[in-house]
Amino acid sequence: MQQDDFFYNANIPKNAPLASRMAPKTFEEFMGQENIVGQNKLLRRAIEADNLGSVVFFGPPGSGKSALARIIASKTKSYFEQANAVTIGIADIRKILESAKNRLQLSAKKTILMLDEIHHFNRSQQDALLPDVERGIISLIGITTENPFFYINAAILSRTLVFEFMPLSQDALDKILNNALTDKQNGLGAYEVEMTEEAREHLIKNSDGDARKLLNALEIGILSTAPNENGVRVFDLSVACESLSKRAVVYDRSGDAHYDHISAFIKSMRGSDPDAAIYWMAKMLTAGEDPRFIARRIIICASEDVGIADPRALTLAVSALDAVNFVGMPEAKIILAQSAIYVAIAPKSNSAYLAISAAMNEVKNGLPRSVPNHLKDATLDSKTLGHGQGYKYAHDYPNHYVKQDYGAKFGEFYKPSKEGYEGKINQRLQALRQEKNEK
Repeated sequence: MQQDDFFYNANIPKNAPLASRMAPKTFEEFMGQENIVGQNKLLRRAIEADNLGSVVFFGPPGSGKSALARIIASKTKSYFEQANAVTIGIADIRKILESAKNRLQLSAKKTILMLDEIHHFNRSQQDALLPDVERGIISLIGITTENPFFYINAAILSRTLVFEFMPLSQDALDKILNNALTDKQNGLGAYEVEMTEEAREHLIKNSDGDARKLLNALEIGILSTAPNENGVRVFDLSVACESLSKRAVVYDRSGDAHYDHISAFIKSMRGSDPDAAIYWMAKMLTAGEDPRFIARRIIICASEDVGIADPRALTLAVSALDAVNFVGMPEAKIILAQSAIYVAIAPKSNSAYLAISAAMNEVKNGLPRSVPNHLKDATLDSKTLGHGQGYKYAHDYPNHYVKQDYGAKFGEFYKPSKEGYEGKINQRLQALRQEKNEK
C-alpha cells in the first residue's frame, strides 16, 4: 500500500462512506480519548514532536484507533506503511522490514508500520517483528479490538506503550453527529435535514460509543428518506430505529468481552446486586453464550462468595446446572435467573475460600509435617508400627466430641463470619476451640 493512500485529503471519493469522509484529520477534529490525546498528554506530545515509539492501541470498534493512526501518518516525516494482520503473511512482513532497513541506511528515514488487527498474528509472525522493533528500524502501531495482554507476545509488549481506547462518550458522539450534519464538503451539510430530539438521542444512545456505527446509521437514514414538499428530509425516531436496525450486542464469545462480561456478572452477584447480575446474564445469553458456562460460574460464586453463610446456595446452583442440561434454552434462562438471584441476595462469606487458600499456602511454604501415628490407617500396621493406636473415636464421648491432637499446630485456617447460617457455626466452633485450648 502506498503511503499516501492512508492520508485523508481532498481527493477522497464523494461516494466513500460518510464515516470515511468524516474521519478526523487533526487533533482539533478528533473527538474523545482525552485521557490519552488531550493537551499535554504523553501520546499527543510524542506525535506532535514526531518522536513516536512503538505503541499498541486497543479498544472497541469506532473509538478512534485507526483515526488517530491517520493523524500520525499526516504529521510524521517517517515513511508510513499500513498492513492488515488478516491478509499479510511472513513473506510480506519480511519485505516490509527489508525495505525499512534499506530506507534507514540510504536516507536515514525511519518507518512506521501500522498493523491493523494485530491480534490475528500468530507467535511466529509476531516474533518476526521483534528484532526490528527492538533495534528501532520500525516503529510499530498495533491496532486491536482485543486485550493485547492476551494476544500479543510479552516481548513485543515490553517494547511498546499500550493505550486503551474507551467507547466514545455521548458528548463526543453528539459533536461528531453535528459535524456530519453541517459539513458541506465531506458530510451531509448539503442536505436539508430536520432531526427530532428523540431521533438524535436514539442514535447516540444506541451507537454503543461507536462513531462508525453512528455515522453509518445517520447516512443511510438521510439518504433513504425522501424530502417533503419543502425539500426537507425529516429524520424522526422511526427513521432512527430503522437505520440502526436491530441493536447488536457487543460481545465476542471467544474474545476479551467474554471474560469482561462474566467478570461483571460474578462481581454483581458477589456484591449482592441481583439487578446488575441479571442484566449481565441477559446480555450474555442474548449474544449466544453457552448457558452451561454461566451455570458453572454461578456454582463457583455460590461456594466462593456465599459459602457456609447459606449452604443452600451451592445446592441450588448445582441443581440449576442439572436443570439447564435437561431443559435447554430458551427456558433455561428462567432457571439461571432463579439461581443467580438467589446467590446474589444470599448472605456472603468467603471463609471457605480463605481457609483452603491459607492451608495450601502452609502446605507449599510451611514446615513439612507427617501424619501422627494415632491418626494413621490401622488396617495393616497397627501391631507392627503402632498405626492408629491411641486414637479416640469421637462418637464414644459426650456430645460426640473429644479433645485430641489432629496434627501439628497449624493455626486457624477457617475463620467463620457471622453472616447467615455461618453465624451459628461460628458460635459452635468458638466453643469447641475454647474447650480444645483449655488445659
